[in-house]
Amino acid sequence: MKAKIPVLITGDGFLSVAALYSGFFLRFGTMEKAEALFGVTGHAVFVGVILFSSFMAEGYNYEKSHGKKEVLLRILLSIVISFFMLSALYYLIPSIILGRGILLLALFTFGVFQFVWHIGYDLALKHLGFVNRVLILGTGPLAKEIGRLINSNNHEYVLSGYVNCELQPALVPSLYIVGSSSELFETAKREKAHKIVVSLSDRRGSLPLQGMLECKFSGIEVVDAPTIYERVTGKLLIENITPGWFIFSDGFRTSLLKSIFKRIFDVLFSTVGLVLALPFIPVLAVIIKLHSPGPVFFKQVRVGEKEKKFVLYKFRTMRQDAESKTGAVWAQKNDPRVTALGKYLRKFRLDEIPQLYNVLKGDMSFIGPRPERPEFVEKLKEIIPYYSERHCLKPGVTGWAQIKYPYGASVEDAAEKLRYDLYYIKHLSLPFDLLIMLETTKVILFGRGGQ
Repeated sequence: MKAKIPVLITGDGFLSVAALYSGFFLRFGTMEKAEALFGVTGHAVFVGVILFSSFMAEGYNYEKSHGKKEVLLRILLSIVISFFMLSALYYLIPSIILGRGILLLALFTFGVFQFVWHIGYDLALKHLGFVNRVLILGTGPLAKEIGRLINSNNHEYVLSGYVNCELQPALVPSLYIVGSSSELFETAKREKAHKIVVSLSDRRGSLPLQGMLECKFSGIEVVDAPTIYERVTGKLLIENITPGWFIFSDGFRTSLLKSIFKRIFDVLFSTVGLVLALPFIPVLAVIIKLHSPGPVFFKQVRVGEKEKKFVLYKFRTMRQDAESKTGAVWAQKNDPRVTALGKYLRKFRLDEIPQLYNVLKGDMSFIGPRPERPEFVEKLKEIIPYYSERHCLKPGVTGWAQIKYPYGASVEDAAEKLRYDLYYIKHLSLPFDLLIMLETTKVILFGRGGQ
């Protein structure tokens, strides 16, 4: 994950503590007895709620550039969320309650601190030389794509230019070509590059090995296009990845300990989820039954781990005869087969509650690639490279691809989701799973991506 996000979160944590004491000082004009009033629990609750609210308000979503106005609106939203959450917690835990005046002053102060911190951090990255200057080796289609990616995202990289290779076509504007491959090291020094990105579609006879070695031993990082693409986007560039890249790449390791912790995680969350959902399941069942003819539950064969087939359970959201004439087809936006009630169930992911039973059984994991239908899997394996690799672990109720990309409705969508699935498999870890859980919470609360 990008280094920017942990830095911003750490800074916000310290600033939330500073805001708490600032609110106390503004209210009483002294710091006496402040420590005794807040206590360890009071500090932890305030900081935790502040960070959680900022996360829910997209305060750490910096995948694309946004201006000061958008940053301010996100901060205001997070303050509102914080106020209601803290008010509820103080009601439930009176021992940590703050006076309303202190709370409002602390939240207002934090909003000011956070705005200055986030905007200031961005300005520091851009103008004080903290960004990584990237020099792209190549001028062909792959180099053009990497250049576009670096220019269109708000991250720690800035494009210094392209280095032309004699055997490669020049598809980028000549204005941005700053040197040739025969003078790679000299060009890198002149442009003050921190990173060389090798972006050649065909490397045979094109690599300036001596120049790359000189860059490497001078402290300039040399990486290939798929690596920088992965760092910037959180997905893999499957079209330009060879089997050797998978074999020698870091990641893609699943240890016994990881598997045990993941299974404990699955059983715990699915059990808690089913217990919490239990009072609502009969109500949903009755509403579905009354709304349209057909069974309450929808059963469908899906492909799981090691391409083993299993029966997936969901609340029915389509007409009973939805595929009687068409057979298996992709889910579409505003799908006419979906009932009026089904649209709401899908929007807030209520239709997926029965899948917790699949998790408890062991057919699925709580987090993983989305299980696909056998009819589609056979077709996609023939068209999309490395599609079978997503079946190396259990499919999930939610996952990296599900929160980063909407429902797939075509082969192109399936290929895009595979990029995210393979990224998840490569970086599989408990912290990553927890991040996906938090992101999934936002998806459910705001009703994103349902079809």
